[in-house]
This record gives sequence, structure tokens and C-alpha cells, in this order.
Amino acid sequence: MTIFDIAHLRLHNQGIAPAVMPSPGDVVRRLGAIQAQDYLGTLWALGLRMQQAVEADIEQAIANREIIRTWPMRGTLHFVAPEDVRWMLALLTPRIIAKTARRHQQLELDEATFAQSEIVFAKMLQGGKSLTRPEIMTVLEQAGISTKGQRGYHMLWRAAQNGLICFGPRQGKQDTFVWLNDWLPAGPSLNRAESLAELARRYFTGHGPATVQDFIWWSGLLTADARAAVEMVASELFEAVIDGQTYWLAPTEVGSKAPSPTVYLLPGFDEYLLGYKDRSAVLDPAHANKIAPGGNGMFNPTIVIDGQVVGTWKRTLRKKLAMIELQPFNPLSNAQSEAVAMAAEVYGAFLNRAVSLKFEI
Repeated sequence: MTIFDIAHLRLHNQGIAPAVMPSPGDVVRRLGAIQAQDYLGTLWALGLRMQQAVEADIEQAIANREIIRTWPMRGTLHFVAPEDVRWMLALLTPRIIAKTARRHQQLELDEATFAQSEIVFAKMLQGGKSLTRPEIMTVLEQAGISTKGQRGYHMLWRAAQNGLICFGPRQGKQDTFVWLNDWLPAGPSLNRAESLAELARRYFTGHGPATVQDFIWWSGLLTADARAAVEMVASELFEAVIDGQTYWLAPTEVGSKAPSPTVYLLPGFDEYLLGYKDRSAVLDPAHANKIAPGGNGMFNPTIVIDGQVVGTWKRTLRKKLAMIELQPFNPLSNAQSEAVAMAAEVYGAFLNRAVSLKFEI
């Protein structure tokens, strides 16, 4: 195995090439979790890994409780499988909560306030109810709990970290929240060692080839815990040393590479790029600032050709039209441009819209 094999193997193991997974639940189970702060972009991250999915299929899966959106790792929103929610939260959130103590102190949020807010959430949501964020903020204020600044957000975040609430299906463009124990039946109970092993198993199956440092970045685990987790499942994984770096992946049968050029239009925050600390195998570091301009935590959608990130794109939606503006880092060949147009048509079919393309350099 060489450095040039990494992109091909990741495309395969992430379920991008080929896109054969039958459901959103299968996607998140394979990858362990799908980053989900960009809601509409994440619908496409799931859809592009499935067979002929449309956007409505993903939203129906959310309504059917086949995938769950919450904050299981790094304090960041992800979609996970319903049976994984509780053990992931139990394993990963205590450290995240501890790291936010200073911010909570700045917001004048103490444990008594969090406990009071959770009592309000229970009264609002238990019994199968769902409320939007503005509705919840109103009820908190009525209960005498200030939501000014980011206090309201952090109270929601903390209740989700504590396994009390999660996101429900959207109402129009508004997020809703539900009581977790009403929304989901009890899942499997894993002890800490079992949870560490399962997290490593999922990560390297769905993201390999990847390094232990990549796993630490993705999971938010302490280095010692991450290394212990890898040791627990090392016998199930294949180890490859490339340019002096050790990579891990699950044994898999990978088909031959599709004829070049192969093109994928990936959303911002896609696991293909963000699932790793070291992204140099698929992205020239010279272009990293074009993917994440300003270093403000936002990531642009990417054009991926033959496994390499070669540009960015953005969309503007009209009633029956998706206008896609492409910004490759360098001029594309005629064959590459034709393959990009085909990839855009696949995205248009997902949205049930016609597509117009505009190339900019």
C-alpha cells in the first residue's frame, strides 16, 4: 500500500465509491457518526452514500427515528444510529462537559441552573411532545431562567449531553427537540471497555486507512484511551505502514478503481475530509485555506476528482432549480468538466431540481 492508495480506500470504506448503502441508518452505523451541524449539507452527505436517495428519504428516516441528531463527540452535532446514542454519550460527553466549565462560568450557568432547566425540559417534552428552539426559549424565560446570550443554547446542549433530549424532525426550517427516553427505546448497555472497542471498530471500518491521531481528533478521546481502544480491536484490523506512518483499516474487498475521472460533489463538513486530523492524503495543504477560509470553523463544499479535493462549490436554490457555482483550484480538462456536470446532475436528482452550472477560476 502506498500514499496514493489512501484516497481510493477511503472513498470505498466511507461508502462513497460505490454508493451502495440502502438506508441512512446503514450509513451512520458504518461510519460511526456523521457530522451534522450543517443540516441540509448533511442530508446530502447521507444521500450521496446511498443508492438513488432523494432528500425526502433522509428526512423521513429522521422522522422514523432511524437516525438521531445530537452532540455525542467533540461538542459537535452528529447523526448516529439510535442504538448507539446512549453509550456514545456516556463514553464521550463527561470530558466535553468538563472542558466547558470556564465558558459556563462566563455565562453564569451553574449546576443548579442546569438542573432547573432540565426540570423545565422534562415538563415541556415528556409524553411524546416536541418543541422548536424558540418555543423552548420562551418557556425557559417564563420559568424565570434567562436565555440571554448563549445561555439557552448551552442549556439545550447540556441536556442533550446528559442524555435527556435530542433533536426531533424539523418543522419547516426550525429544529425541534424531543425527550430522548420517549423518542427512543433503551439501547444496548456497554461498559467502558466495550464502548471504547466499539468506537474504534466503527471508526477504522468506516474511515480507514486512518491513524491513531486521526481517531483521537475524530473521537475527542484522551490519547491513552484511544490507544487502548485500538489495541482492543487490533486483531480485527489491518495495519499498514506508509512513509513511516502507521495506518489502520478493516479488512475489506475493494474493487478496481473506476475509470478516471471520477467526480463527487461533497458537502461542507463531510467525513471524507473532516473525519481526519491529517487531511494531506486528499487535500494539498496549499489549498486548505480555501476549504476553511478565515479559520472560523466553517468548511466549504468540495469538488473531489479521483479522490483528491480539487476545488469548492456552492449552491443557490430556486423553486425548481439548483444553481451550482464551481471554483476549481486549477482549470479542469474537458473530461473532468463533463464528469463534474454528471455529478451535479446526481445532486440535482437528490434535490428533485434541475441544475445549472457556472465554472469560475
